Amino acid sequence: MQSVVVTGVSTGIGWGITKVLLQKGFRVFGSVRKQQDAERLAKEFGEAFIPLIFDVTDEAGVQAAAQKVRAQMSGETLFGLVNNAGVAFPAPLMHQPIADFRKQMEVNLIGQLIVTQAFVPLLGSDRSLRGNPGRIINISSNGGKNGAPFLGAYVASKHALEGLSESLRRELMLYGIDVIIIGPGAVATPIWGKAEVVDLSDYEKTDYVESASRLQKFMVADGRKGYPPEKIGEVTLHALTTAKPHVRYAVVPGNPLRNFIQGLLPKRTIDGIIAKNLGFRKKG
Repeated sequence: MQSVVVTGVSTGIGWGITKVLLQKGFRVFGSVRKQQDAERLAKEFGEAFIPLIFDVTDEAGVQAAAQKVRAQMSGETLFGLVNNAGVAFPAPLMHQPIADFRKQMEVNLIGQLIVTQAFVPLLGSDRSLRGNPGRIINISSNGGKNGAPFLGAYVASKHALEGLSESLRRELMLYGIDVIIIGPGAVATPIWGKAEVVDLSDYEKTDYVESASRLQKFMVADGRKGYPPEKIGEVTLHALTTAKPHVRYAVVPGNPLRNFIQGLLPKRTIDGIIAKNLGFRKKG
């Protein structure tokens, strides 16, 4: 049985990836931060799912989890590592607390490197292990290629993750370990219920409060029409198993022709569309 480590599996995309991999006969080591989530998922998924409890920013905790996985691999390599865990701290950049921006980077960027460094020996950089080199799948976002108002910290973290992935892919050619990016668009997960009730009162006295409210409503509606998490699981399965994977998979719902045309529009044109829809107007 081939084994894959997936981070952030309690809900959403990580849950969907885990579900698909288990259905295809993989053993999944899935990370969560809470014991109650570990128990719930172990009951839901069965014996082929092995929970790991750690926060991706906790170096000691991640290293301990890697040692636990090594002990269960009996000298064989992992088939894959899926860096999925992540968070979002929405806010207009000119008003965002620096602590929130720093936390965004800690989780979505530095945490990914902490996990990668801990598990890459099991993927084949430790040449004493038996088996073929594994693959690393980094879950980015449509925001890894495009910016959006009020998501600057998140977008910055995902742009950085894409750059990190590019460099890492080229460095790990030494060991035959591939690095692949998956960039989902909207995915229908419970996060949109939480997004609907995000408190905007911190920005009530700024020029952005009305526009932020408009964007919040749009994103919640758009997110609920997105792909189910299992769709990202299917793309992840393909990226892990196909003989010649792409370096990046964009998984964006909607009309493919419309998405293609939007990708060709000049940035200033897109700026104008955003300004019109959000009510941005030059003051004074």
